[in-house]
Amino acid sequence: MLAVAFRFLAGRYHATPWGRHVNEADVEWPPSPWRIVRALVANWHCKIDPSQYPVGLFENLLGKLSECLPVYRLPSVMHSHVRHYMPVRESYKDKNSLIFDAFARISPEDELIVAWPYLELKEEEERLLDQLLAGLAYLGRAESWVEGRRLSQWQGHPNCFPADFKPAPKKGEPEEVIPLLCPLAPSVYNKLYAQGVDHGVGSKIATKKKGGKHKASLPGSWLEAVSLETSVLQAAGWSHPPASQRIWYRRPASSLAPAARSLTPPRHRRASKVTTLRFAFYGRPLPLLENAVRIGELARMALMRVVENKQGKVPPLLSGHGLPRDNRHEHAFFLPEPDQDGHIGHLLVHVSGGLDEETLRAMQGLKKLYMRNGPEWEVWFEGAGMIEDFSDTSPFMASGKRWRPVTPYLRPWHVKKNFDTFEQISKECLLRALPAPEAIHFLSEIKVGSRIRRSVHFHRFRSKRGLLQPDTHGCLPELVFPETIQGPLALGFGSHYGLGLFVPVGGVVSKGERMS
Repeated sequence: MLAVAFRFLAGRYHATPWGRHVNEADVEWPPSPWRIVRALVANWHCKIDPSQYPVGLFENLLGKLSECLPVYRLPSVMHSHVRHYMPVRESYKDKNSLIFDAFARISPEDELIVAWPYLELKEEEERLLDQLLAGLAYLGRAESWVEGRRLSQWQGHPNCFPADFKPAPKKGEPEEVIPLLCPLAPSVYNKLYAQGVDHGVGSKIATKKKGGKHKASLPGSWLEAVSLETSVLQAAGWSHPPASQRIWYRRPASSLAPAARSLTPPRHRRASKVTTLRFAFYGRPLPLLENAVRIGELARMALMRVVENKQGKVPPLLSGHGLPRDNRHEHAFFLPEPDQDGHIGHLLVHVSGGLDEETLRAMQGLKKLYMRNGPEWEVWFEGAGMIEDFSDTSPFMASGKRWRPVTPYLRPWHVKKNFDTFEQISKECLLRALPAPEAIHFLSEIKVGSRIRRSVHFHRFRSKRGLLQPDTHGCLPELVFPETIQGPLALGFGSHYGLGLFVPVGGVVSKGERMS
């Protein structure tokens, strides 16, 4: 078996299916075998030394990839789009045209697996494929930054495959059928070319005729046919590339879900309040996790402003003001969510008390976040639901017994005799109807992306003037609970804005920490 893994580093995959207009806002998902082969062709021409890897070896490799149909393991993605007004030159004037830029939103940490179950490559073909994948910069449009690698072995289960493929069926998982463009095998193309020559088709791709029409013809070489530029194919009048075929594939019906789901529950379900919203950040550079409390405060102010402009008032569960005394932190938490590089790529807004539909719709209007005289970021609404709807998407919404710090914990009360960090965390958990931890381990440092960080590396202060802050230094406690608890878990001073944030993990305690 041959298997290749792709990671989309920018978290976005842009690709329009062949024959579709960009303003149809459709996304080719998964990337078609034709697109993958064409990307390898472009990379070979640009970055591979033909004296080291001759064209014959390259053609044999592509031929093998085209002789059998691949299967896919699709990660979770969301169908999103943005709209731009682009200047289009008409006569002597520029006309602004509305363009839909559709893409699949995918986590940079998730991998798309493409596997050819019955394909075996020779050693020199594997080396060439490794070189081609290492030099691959994007797949689809240039914004789709990609990192590809060949897997020495893959034991996973595909969830997207040709329609006549017979995998083990999964109960309760609806499927949909989509067409994917696949390259013809060289032997099939050669027969097609022979038939074309018999009917008088020349070896040139197109010949000009009167009236501006073109006479389409077939290239004599299969490699030349799969290497033709799209503009040449369209000018020649081909409805699809001559060395390609459309194959029907089956994929999960939810594999390309819309970014925002409907907030109105189906009639056959019991209506329940939505508690969690997730937003994505876009911009360069993205904010660092070390500034989590700043981003949390900015998000709160921005959302309150958006909601107030829409409905004229801000609900107490969003602002945190005017709540009853017995409120157990049921108002909004604004939790910045880091990516694998330690930058804040998402924002979770969690309101355990629930928000009404009018407020939720107003909150979806948040489009930008910016610091005064500083950077700004685009903000896109990704979805809303209950905690369980995000348990597979956000690590903060998972459950576990052992919770490791993501940002420093700051004590919410002053230290007194027999009322230190352990006692304060235990009291806070009990006030939130959580079990008290049975053990707390203090870490000397944590890893944020590739950076080693201590508490002092984080911004640990609220911007509100005159606010009493019992703890200004902070610590990094790892909590062990006697039973499994459900996230999100944020404790201590500033916990509603990204401080004292924890994520469930497994395993042993790392070196450099001490037992409480």
